Amino acid sequence: MHTETNCIQVAVMVPLRRIFSYAPPPDTILQPGVRVRVPFGRGQRIGIVIGSARCPADIELKTIERILDTQPILPIALQQLIHFGAAYYHHPLGDAWATALPALLRQGRPLPKPTPWGYRLSASVTPTSPRRPGKRQQALLNHIAKIGIVPASDIPALLRHTLRQAIQRDWIEAVAHSATTQQGLPSSHHLNTEQENAVAQLHAARGFRAWLLEGVTGSGKTEVYLEAFRPHLESGGQALILVPEIGLTPQLVERCQARFGTYGVAALHSAQSDGERLRIWASAAEGRVRIIVGTRSALFIPLPRLAMIIVDEEHDPSFKQQSGWHYSARDLAIQRARLENVPIVLGSATPSLESLYNVQSGRFHYLTLRQRATGAAMPEMTIVPLQRQNLLGGLSPTLLTACRETLEAGHQVLLFLNRRGYAPAVLCHDCGHVMACPRCSASMTWHHRQGRLRCHHCGHESRWPRTCPTCGSNTLITAGQGTEQLEEVLRQHFPQAPLWRIDRDALHGRDAFAAAITEIRQDRAALLVGTQMLAKGHHFPAVTLVGIVNTDQGLFSADFRAPERLLQTVLQVAGRAGRADKAGRVLLQTHLPDHPLLQSLALGDYRAPAQALLEERRAAGLPPVSALALLRAEAHQRPRIEKFLSAARDCAPPGLSVSGPIPSLMERRAGFERAELWIQAPNRAQMQKQLGTWLAAVGKLPGAKSIRWTLDVDPLLLS
Repeated sequence: MHTETNCIQVAVMVPLRRIFSYAPPPDTILQPGVRVRVPFGRGQRIGIVIGSARCPADIELKTIERILDTQPILPIALQQLIHFGAAYYHHPLGDAWATALPALLRQGRPLPKPTPWGYRLSASVTPTSPRRPGKRQQALLNHIAKIGIVPASDIPALLRHTLRQAIQRDWIEAVAHSATTQQGLPSSHHLNTEQENAVAQLHAARGFRAWLLEGVTGSGKTEVYLEAFRPHLESGGQALILVPEIGLTPQLVERCQARFGTYGVAALHSAQSDGERLRIWASAAEGRVRIIVGTRSALFIPLPRLAMIIVDEEHDPSFKQQSGWHYSARDLAIQRARLENVPIVLGSATPSLESLYNVQSGRFHYLTLRQRATGAAMPEMTIVPLQRQNLLGGLSPTLLTACRETLEAGHQVLLFLNRRGYAPAVLCHDCGHVMACPRCSASMTWHHRQGRLRCHHCGHESRWPRTCPTCGSNTLITAGQGTEQLEEVLRQHFPQAPLWRIDRDALHGRDAFAAAITEIRQDRAALLVGTQMLAKGHHFPAVTLVGIVNTDQGLFSADFRAPERLLQTVLQVAGRAGRADKAGRVLLQTHLPDHPLLQSLALGDYRAPAQALLEERRAAGLPPVSALALLRAEAHQRPRIEKFLSAARDCAPPGLSVSGPIPSLMERRAGFERAELWIQAPNRAQMQKQLGTWLAAVGKLPGAKSIRWTLDVDPLLLS
């Protein structure tokens, strides 16, 4: 008869698809969600206690070395969310926990001690020592005096190190809790009829309910968000606002602070230091930060009084993690709202086809804002044919003339080109050879100011070649345009006009983007050149002309989602024009003026072309009407991945339709050959029913441990 003993199940924070068993410390009961330090291999690792089990007594188990927490690090609902997400995306549970926790916590650091809610000037600000406040200290005192009571999260980073000294000298004192929780909030902002209707429906919602708020650009969706969670804040609740990019956090934080500042507003994103992220994380977990505005990872921040979740720009593919744990923050936010029984609002001017499909299927409730909050008209959209035009840096005479007229009128111009660098390719004028990355199946981008050819996929760099490696010619030329070249052309044509280039190459430092946006919002004639960083969510009241330099980029991709993204991007960029009291217009440059998608774009309406694309997906059996997953494999030798993927295809269960192996859109990246299998099922439930069993078999195939392979459930970008 076999005897059994108790063992502790631990999800070690490593990318391995298994749970590990350890002997429990004597006389200790461990709750699920507690961090422990355990022996692992030749070293130690941090893990999460999942539960207990019975193990054969004759198996020698290693003992947990140290218990790091007295209570679970995350509440039950968030633990359930991580477990659900790991299971749905078929990702190792320990690695999912590592993704969800701040870096310092997954390294085993203790939780920071509770800090005061905020600070105010002492009853007497006369210093107790003969020393007068220094420059930084005086700046801190002035900052607090101007506001009254300042939440700890709102103390500027440059002034935080002076807090201790100011408290010791009795210049300021700590406040344990928000003094405004009994005072109520400022009166509601004026809303138009559509906004009032949307807010009224959201106020009436009880428990979990998913809403899609579709509002044209400039319709005041943010005002609806703020007024929707106002009563929740007044009753002590917390709100979580997710945005797709770091660049959108400053303006939302500013709006929230202007409306609810003393309630505690904080941003959480990857540009912050590990210490700052942990401090904000802990403050939110203690309930002292009431509104969190953050990017993808903010989804997992503990909020004990969570009352509402907002996902702004819900269509944006940045909500999908593209490496490691391939989770969708938007989709898991819906699951979190369900687990915590709170409403969730997905907002966008150009909703994803998935969300529109969920509205039509009855899963989401629908709210719409069809007019701009200011009463301004939507910008007029005009197609500019490029055939037989004399282009200068990609700009047609029509667009250059429009730029000149706009600047002379004292307004701003926004030119959108989603390509960084000076030129996307360098080629030989004699034989046509293109300078390609030696490690990727992609051309090298020329960056003129740095004097470097750079691969935007793997980061490989080289100098301008002296001769063509194929024919030896020295007649090498650039092909195509990037934002750097566009900036150069515009400076030559409009030397007196201020010009900002907004892309990852031009902006350096954590606050560079926010500083540029502040400058742009000054009401003066200027030129804005940028990539998708400028495409969404920003309010530029002086912009009256938007030019889409290359509208055709999204028309030739092998990715079936490319037309949807083109439609969304163009309409989002177009929405930056004419948002204030000046009429706006949009010029779409194209070599295909009769293309049906561009013709529908020119009408400025999203719903009709989006519905047409949804019907195309329905006819083709593609998401969102079906479920899709990709099994990607990488190795230095192509035969190895083709052999592995063929074996994986052959062992697929009957409920899955598996196609491939087929080359990835980028067949080689960073020296690795890449291919994939397409896995389809009629719906997500049937997909999930079969994937677990199949992946277990795939993991046992020959070569499964010697090549890199990943599963991407509900992929958004084919790369």
